[in-house]
Amino acid sequence: MNPSLLPSLAWFARIAHHRSFTRAAAEMGVSRAALSQNLKTLERELGTRLLYRTTRDMALTEAGQRLLDSLQPALRQIEYALHGLGDADGAVSGLVRINTTRLAARTLIEPQLAGFHARHPGVRLELVMADALSNIIADGCDVGIRLGRSLAGHVVAVPLSPPVSMAVVGAPAYFARHGVPDTPADLAGHDCINYRYPGTGALHDWDFREPGTGGRHFTQAVSGKLTTNDDEGMTRMALQGLGLIQIVDIAVRRQLADGSLVQVLRDWRHEDTGFYLYSPAREHMPPAVRVLLDFLVERRETMPSR
Repeated sequence: MNPSLLPSLAWFARIAHHRSFTRAAAEMGVSRAALSQNLKTLERELGTRLLYRTTRDMALTEAGQRLLDSLQPALRQIEYALHGLGDADGAVSGLVRINTTRLAARTLIEPQLAGFHARHPGVRLELVMADALSNIIADGCDVGIRLGRSLAGHVVAVPLSPPVSMAVVGAPAYFARHGVPDTPADLAGHDCINYRYPGTGALHDWDFREPGTGGRHFTQAVSGKLTTNDDEGMTRMALQGLGLIQIVDIAVRRQLADGSLVQVLRDWRHEDTGFYLYSPAREHMPPAVRVLLDFLVERRETMPSR
């Protein structure tokens, strides 16, 4: 391999990550024109086009996507090796990119940021919001946080929260007008606020489990006048008495405690294993990722369980 191609390959990876010459150039402290010319030179050397470019947008070609998928793990390993040199004095530094849902970011990451940075001021965090858990490394992220435990090859999963349940909640004013459902079947007579998954466009069917030990898990479609793909917006709608919602209980713990929301159908609630942090196997884990993982696991022990 021609070593002179290495800088151009790294620059291509940053352009592809940002999907923007302007943002990539700003990150690297070079001009947009220099970055564009560098990419043209790389394409000429490789004999293939890597990006489709218009005045408003850009997209990877098939060859560009294959190259990026192969480059990302190698570039991350180089970055880890360089960070390891700087960590010889015991002060951990580096960037950790976290692929997470907005709910997990709001409930598990954001409340811990001040404490984490006080302990590890040299570690920078980038939160990448996404609905579906994709290939962490290929997408340029170091770790991912999702509800439930589902492993892929060369990935470990570490619990970050106690078990959670899917809570059906509403405002006291709503129940004063419409009454309280006794079973999931009663929801047919209630105004339920639907959640639409941003990634797939599918509506969330509500999760329930039949009462009693070993009760069957089942899902049920609901209907109402409102649909959203924002869980915070859904909660605000419920607080206004506009309908019932189903949401992970830790997302509305404060509202349940102060009485602004009331949980119903408790005997039918479906429990899940909680949120997990996904990362490459420990033998490949860079120091910055390891200290983040250790910190979040430590804070997990302080989270209230049901």
